[in-house]
Amino acid sequence: MAREDLTDEQWAVLEPVLPKGKKSGRPPIWTRRQLIDGIRFRIRTGIPWRDVPTQYGPWGRVYDLFHRWQRNGTWQGIVTDLQARADAKDLITWDINVDSTVVRAHQHAAEARKRGTSRRSRPGGVTTEPADHGLGRSRGGLTTKLHLAVEQRQKPMSIVITAGPAR
Repeated sequence: MAREDLTDEQWAVLEPVLPKGKKSGRPPIWTRRQLIDGIRFRIRTGIPWRDVPTQYGPWGRVYDLFHRWQRNGTWQGIVTDLQARADAKDLITWDINVDSTVVRAHQHAAEARKRGTSRRSRPGGVTTEPADHGLGRSRGGLTTKLHLAVEQRQKPMSIVITAGPAR
């Protein structure tokens, strides 16, 4: 077990809220705990997926689990379930602080021209920046606004990303 990997106590809390596997047959070579520790290592350090240490399994397996659970909402369900369990034990103080900040996006963030539509990204269609990408145009350029709600112990409860202020 590496320094920042899940402890046995943490795993005992997390394991019951994880989705149950549906496959029968040969057991997997890499345990779910190893893969989740690999995901946590990558998120904590910010390294590319290909550089995840082999002790956590092949990087493709680690990425696949992360991406599948991200797409189908499993991570959000895990957070919600853990919050509900912590609330039942009075471990969360529900005095919420909300703050926001505007972040300037890089000029290439939207891949869009300043006026009109963006360049063609797929054959046969011209795309514009979708509204849900959280990029807005202001006098300073492309901006994103981050809204963060935290409880009194400064643990994040919710993060919302919206487009920055419009002109």
